[in-house]
Amino acid sequence: MKYLIKARIEVEGLVNKHDIIGAIFGQTENLFGEEFDLRELQDRGRIGRVLVDIKHQNTKTYGEITIPSNLDRVETALLAAMIETVEKVGPYKARIRVYDIIDVRAEKIKKIIDRAKEILRIWSLEKTPDLREVLREISEAVKKGEVISYGPEGLPAGPDVDKSDEIIIVEGRADVINLLRYGYRNVIALEGARGKIPETIIKLAKTKKAIAFVDGDHGGDLILWELLRVADIDYVARAPPGKEVEDLTGKEIARALSNLIPAREYLAILEKKFQPRKERQKAIQEVKEKPPAPPPPPPKQLQPVVQVEVEKIELPEPVIQQIKQLSGTLEALIYDKDWNLIDKVSVRDIYNFLEKMEPGKVFAVIYDGIVTQRMLDLAAEKQIKLIIANRLGSIEKRPRDVVVLSFSDVLS
Repeated sequence: MKYLIKARIEVEGLVNKHDIIGAIFGQTENLFGEEFDLRELQDRGRIGRVLVDIKHQNTKTYGEITIPSNLDRVETALLAAMIETVEKVGPYKARIRVYDIIDVRAEKIKKIIDRAKEILRIWSLEKTPDLREVLREISEAVKKGEVISYGPEGLPAGPDVDKSDEIIIVEGRADVINLLRYGYRNVIALEGARGKIPETIIKLAKTKKAIAFVDGDHGGDLILWELLRVADIDYVARAPPGKEVEDLTGKEIARALSNLIPAREYLAILEKKFQPRKERQKAIQEVKEKPPAPPPPPPKQLQPVVQVEVEKIELPEPVIQQIKQLSGTLEALIYDKDWNLIDKVSVRDIYNFLEKMEPGKVFAVIYDGIVTQRMLDLAAEKQIKLIIANRLGSIEKRPRDVVVLSFSDVLS
C-alpha cells in the first residue's frame, strides 16, 4: 500500500467495531458510482482492510480508523473526505475527522536513509584503519625482521651485537623484540639456556661492556645469580617489580637502563639471598678473580606426553602444527579440555585474559613467550593443566598439577 488514512471517530452512544465499519461502507455506498464504492475498491485490491480501534467512556464511543490505500494521491484524498461524510452509527450521531495521511513509501525511504547512515557510521568506525595502529603494525613487523640468530646456539639478537662496544643481555626473544621496538639494537637473549649460560654470552661479556637486563621478579634474580657467577657482567638493570622486560614501555626501559647497579654490588645482594653464610666470602672472592665456574645442573626435561596424576595428555597433530607456526609471533593460543580453541590473544594480554576466566575452563595455554613463576601461579589458581611456551624461565616452585613444556620438548 502507498498510503495510510488515519481518522478519529466520536459516537454519541455505545457501539462496537462492526457497527462503525458497517456505517462507513453503508453511508459511502455509490456516492461516486460503483467504481469508487469501498467494497469494489477492496475487491480490486485498491484499498485494504478497514481497521477500527475503539474505547468506551461513559455513554460515548471513541475510536481510531486506519484505511490502507493503493490509490493515487488525488483518489486517496477523495476517499479520506468521503469517509468524513458519515454522520451516524446505528441510532447515534457520529463525527469522523481525518487527521493524517501517511505516505508509506516516504516513511520507508526515511527508514532506509536512516539505516544507511547508521551502516556508514559503523563502517567508518570499524573498517577505516587507524593511522597509529597501522604505523605500530608496520614498526613491529620491521623489528621482528631485524631479529637475527647469533652464535652457534642461535640466540635471538639485534643486528648491532657485533658492531657495538656494549651489549644488553635479556632473557628471551620477546624481550629482544621489545627493545628493538624502541631502538636498542645491541641486545641479545639467553633464550634456550635453561640453567646453562650460553658460551656465546660468556665470550661476548669478556670483550664488551655487558649489561644484564632481566624481569622484576624472583625468576629474574635466579637468572642473574647464574649469569653473574660465570660471565664478566659489568652492570645490572631490572624491570620494575612484578613486570617483565617484554611488557615495558620506552620510558620504563630508558629509566631502568639509567639506574644501573654495578654487577659486584648486585652479586653481594644475591649471595645473601641464595648462598649459606659459610660459603658467601668464598663465592665473592671466586667471582672477583673470575675463575671458570661450573654451570648449575639443568632442570629435568619434560616429555611431550606426560602423566598428570592418572590422566595422560596427548597433543593432537593440528595443535602441534600450530606450535610450529607460533614462534616469533608473540601470540598465545587458549584451549579447553577437548582441544577446542577458546581464543587467540597477544602474549602482552595473556595474564589479563586468564585472570578473567573461570577456574577449570582453560585446559591448555600455548604461547610464544617465557614460562615465569607468575604464569605457573596463575595456572594453578585457574586449574590449567598444561603450559607450553617458547622457553622455560627459572622457576622457584612448580605446581604439582601443571605440566610445563617448551616448544623444543614438543617439536624434537
